Amino acid sequence: MSAFDLGPALLFCPADRPERYRTALERADAVIIDLEDAVAAPAKTAARGALIESDLDPERVVVRVNALDTPDVEADLVTLSQTDYRTIMVAKAESPEQLKTVDARFALIALCETAKGVVNAERIAELPTVTGLMWGAEDLVASLGGTSSRKPNGRYRDVARAARARVLLAAGARGKAAIDAVHLDIADVRGLRREAKDAAASGFAATACIHPSQVEVIRAAYRPDVNQADWARAVLEAAETERGVFTFDGRMVDEPVLRHARSLLRRASGA
Repeated sequence: MSAFDLGPALLFCPADRPERYRTALERADAVIIDLEDAVAAPAKTAARGALIESDLDPERVVVRVNALDTPDVEADLVTLSQTDYRTIMVAKAESPEQLKTVDARFALIALCETAKGVVNAERIAELPTVTGLMWGAEDLVASLGGTSSRKPNGRYRDVARAARARVLLAAGARGKAAIDAVHLDIADVRGLRREAKDAAASGFAATACIHPSQVEVIRAAYRPDVNQADWARAVLEAAETERGVFTFDGRMVDEPVLRHARSLLRRASGA
């Protein structure tokens, strides 16, 4: 299990909207206060001041800082040193060498959202300060010179799907959490539900979102239904009296299947 265990629905909140901080945290499992893309350049100084003045549970707050090769990040990190917030999401993380420059007192979520960042995801995940990896679709495609991460039917293009899988595998190989990308079409509840269910089944620890209405959709998608939970309990109970591989409800059960069952019960208890 990863040390990152905030819950499945992580809600972004612009750092220049401090009146929304507490509400966002109340509605989601954790809030990602965004100092990067959500805040226009002229508003960044005021946003940093608002962050310093805020008083939220630091265990449930992630702060997204600007990319480490930008002039804004130094001010972001100085701001954070004046708060109790110690989990930061690094925008456009691209290499372990780059991330090593961040003070080790901060736990890092590396946002792999460029071609270079995705290709280096395995090396990034090796850093002890990195507790999780997230991927981003739109910046990734933009870094390739593309124009859209999705097909006309709303499904991800192959390059986005490949990046998503690579970041998940990189995180899993090092026992770190993987966070799925935001679903930008707020009205597309069906698409969000489909992707969140796939994320949960594939092994993502959480899905980030941009609107409070998406929180319950994500939570429900990560929560096993009653039948799944009942099956998981029953198969694990049966395993206590069986030796090695056995058959349960007509299905072969071995250790990987039992690990799936344990994961289902962990998600059910977390819900």
